[in-house]
Amino acid sequence: MRIDIITCLPRLLDSFFEHSILKRAQEAGHVEVYVHDLRDYSLNKQRQVDDYAFGGGAGMVMTIEPIARCIRQLQSERNYDEVIYVTPDGERFAQKTANRLSMVENLIILCGHYKGVDERVREHFITKEISIGDYVLSGGELAACVIADSIIRLIPGVLNDETSALTDSFQDNLLAPPVYTRPADFEGWSVPDILLSGHEAKIADWRFQQSLDRTRTRRPDLLS
Repeated sequence: MRIDIITCLPRLLDSFFEHSILKRAQEAGHVEVYVHDLRDYSLNKQRQVDDYAFGGGAGMVMTIEPIARCIRQLQSERNYDEVIYVTPDGERFAQKTANRLSMVENLIILCGHYKGVDERVREHFITKEISIGDYVLSGGELAACVIADSIIRLIPGVLNDETSALTDSFQDNLLAPPVYTRPADFEGWSVPDILLSGHEAKIADWRFQQSLDRTRTRRPDLLS
């Protein structure tokens, strides 16, 4: 898989992809992540990528020309399955979306900034708009990282135990069950006996029931 992220603040993304699972995924060849500085595609020597909004109002708008140049250059080099724009008014990101996107080959993620992008970008270049929640961030970089992380960890070979991702919260519309590790007793707080029994079938049943109970209590909307 290849993920191209377009941003006017590329250094915000540097450290995120240079550590832990995401770094190992790139080193092992499971994914390629490229960050593109939108200012490199600006039409003037000031490397400007924003301008005032027609009709007035507070805030600046990301201009269409550098975004169009960047996306068109990338698309001339390979086919992309989706061109994603991260925006508060997009489709709410969910595990099922991450699952689907983890199976494609090439993605572009465009990070918004200021008051957003010229609407013509959304009309003519974007194929999918994603929101990570009903709130506003200073820019789309954090949202792009969230989306990329959730996708990359699902790619076969990225996690040491590939079945780990299958038992995460929101797979099968259930929250994950509680987990425990050593010591079995801490200040009188003990691990449930069933988890120490070694009986795999009973442990699986217990975990399913715990997932179901936790989902009913905390996220009943997932069961509707």
